[in-house]
Amino acid sequence: MGSLALDLRCALDPVTFAREKLDFEPDEWQAGLLRSTDTRSLLNCSRQSGKSTTTAILALHTAYYVPGSLVLLGSPSFRQSGELFAKVTDFRKRLDPDLRLEEDNKTSFELKTGSRVVCLPGSADTVRGFSAPDLIIEDEAAFVDDAFNRAVRPMLAVSQGRLILMSTPNGKRGHFFEAWDAGNEWSRTKVSAQDCPRITQAFLDSERKALGEYFYRQEYECQFVDSAHQLFRSSDIERAISDEVKPLFLPTNEVKPLFGDQAA
Repeated sequence: MGSLALDLRCALDPVTFAREKLDFEPDEWQAGLLRSTDTRSLLNCSRQSGKSTTTAILALHTAYYVPGSLVLLGSPSFRQSGELFAKVTDFRKRLDPDLRLEEDNKTSFELKTGSRVVCLPGSADTVRGFSAPDLIIEDEAAFVDDAFNRAVRPMLAVSQGRLILMSTPNGKRGHFFEAWDAGNEWSRTKVSAQDCPRITQAFLDSERKALGEYFYRQEYECQFVDSAHQLFRSSDIERAISDEVKPLFLPTNEVKPLFGDQAA
């Protein structure tokens, strides 16, 4: 196949791009994410399942084939964002080691087409200067401050870009859990350790013994479990609430001071 025809196929299909340009064979769920056109995606994935690798390929594909695009990589810290950025950079070098760049440093690069990939710290105060990104990837989203998520979402208002939140669970709290639990706008992908062919059962058996059920269920089974410090289980609280019981409201004109005349 001619290089022009192959390049066209890679531009139209990120899976072909991964296979032919990056020498990477995606798992079935990874291929599904790469080809997805959903603008809001949740990845609830086990550790070492390949979620960072997949989104790094998607970030590079966007930057390479969409001139002038902006890809933002966020996480709880600059160091963690840098790890995801390093994956994108490694794939970029595999794509073309001699690719000339307008800008290239430890936190961002810019292609000759004007496309940029930028990694961000997990602070809402320092991300508000960006506008109209084509793709935002929030890594370890269950551990990212909710204010950061609120700060980046409005950036997509004009560009109608794509937002991907990926993480292992971190209890039943925060924007990642709320989106997974009740966010109707999101597509959802769950990949437990048992679904990953590169993780052996012997390793998982060892991890279950070492970590205990609470952490094992979150890290490898992708379950949103109650906090270890929580006094009551969420399921017990939910069962205690009933729409059949009407709340008791005391009219404001009947409220009296507890200790006599307050005005005295």
